[in-house]
Amino acid sequence: MDWLSDPGYWASRLVFTRGLALVYLVAFVAALRQFRPLIGTAGMLPVPRYLARTPFRRSPSLFHLHWSDRFFAAVCWVGIAVSAAAVVGLVDRLPLWGWMLAWGLLWALYLSIVTVGQTWYGFGWESLLVEAGFLAILLGPADVAPPVLVLWLLRWLLFRLEFGAGLIKLRGDPCWRDLTCLEYHHETQPMPNPASRWFHHLGPRLHRVEALANHATQLVVVWGLFLPQPVATAAALVVVVTQGYLVISGNFAWLNWLTLVLATSVVDGRVWEAVLPVERPAELAAPLWHQVLVVVVTAGLLALSWRPARNLFSRRQVMNASFDPLRLVNTYGAFGSVTRTRHEVVVEGTDDPHAGPDATWQEYEFRGKPGDVRRRPPQFAPYHLRLDWMMWFVGIDPRYGGRWLTELLRLLLEGDRPTLRLLRSSPFPPEAPPRWVRVRLYRYRFSTREERRATGAWWVRTPVGVLVGPVSLEQLARRSR
Repeated sequence: MDWLSDPGYWASRLVFTRGLALVYLVAFVAALRQFRPLIGTAGMLPVPRYLARTPFRRSPSLFHLHWSDRFFAAVCWVGIAVSAAAVVGLVDRLPLWGWMLAWGLLWALYLSIVTVGQTWYGFGWESLLVEAGFLAILLGPADVAPPVLVLWLLRWLLFRLEFGAGLIKLRGDPCWRDLTCLEYHHETQPMPNPASRWFHHLGPRLHRVEALANHATQLVVVWGLFLPQPVATAAALVVVVTQGYLVISGNFAWLNWLTLVLATSVVDGRVWEAVLPVERPAELAAPLWHQVLVVVVTAGLLALSWRPARNLFSRRQVMNASFDPLRLVNTYGAFGSVTRTRHEVVVEGTDDPHAGPDATWQEYEFRGKPGDVRRRPPQFAPYHLRLDWMMWFVGIDPRYGGRWLTELLRLLLEGDRPTLRLLRSSPFPPEAPPRWVRVRLYRYRFSTREERRATGAWWVRTPVGVLVGPVSLEQLARRSR
């Protein structure tokens, strides 16, 4: 059964698994640093409340067996330790069963987090990491020949990711069809980075080139992933380049980074061996039991692929959806519609006794989302600022705030230390929280070159209205009764 393995992709597996381990590491660190105010026992969307109404079969998670904030932190620390060991190559030295145990642990731990993460973990790159992480379990360590079927499953995942994103754009906002979406997108994307303003000011002609290149890659080039080498390598390198372009033009958590990592698995191993200081082992094993397991799992994943494949070619295509509770085969897509104007949510507080017209309001500053117009948009990706991302959605439609926005205001009024650590700065120390908070809505746009030179501001903003009127802790307590 030699045809079930391909030693030529030894270096490709090495690059892919090290990159995937690095993404895992970032994801577990982000979970550890942010979970208490978001999904902790006293957080905005507490996990215990979610577990009480959601059965295990719908949300398979270790936390159905036990929950505490300390246990969640321990899960994150285990994930950090194992992913760090994989990054530096320690997991690669394990026997095959040890490799599968280590990568299986990473997959089970992160799946457990995602399935109880609720709104905060509803992004497509969460399911993408879970799906890619499951496939990594079967790839094997350095002394095992890479299994061909798993390599093809990685291509299938990359194809669904890119082609699904291309189709959702083509079927969605008309600006993708007339190639004008990029005239708005760099300014209105969830969290611009330091280069986003420069990209926004490129001009209409170059924005059309950007949109056309996106369509060409996601709708045409990706078919080359299924062709023989060197065509598959060329297609994968195009994906790498386009994802790199997205990395330098915006903060999209680890979506682009993980897509880029997936593309490295398609590149011919001889390319990596030529540019990296690696040496293939003289002999690569291909245990029969492992080959049989790969065949069985592949058959199961192909059966699960039916609904995601049908979704790709459906007129009612949905994006970022999971069709099985383990998130083994998912559907992806992003920015099927592009907002033309940027509405930004600004949270303010005052310690005045009354929230009247003479009250002095001070703003909370978030880490990643625009606030202070003179502050340069920061670079955070591949780290994921979950609260900042969701605040962008609230600016589009307040209904995205659901129950958690009210809980955020309550925690600010209480001076909750874990919540304040999610922010860049607070005008009120934890021991002296505000008496009132409110949420205002502003229209933000990038400053022109002339405005930037004259004022030093990166943004220009104009008030739109009040999203949530002044509320006190007592008022929120009465509403919750």
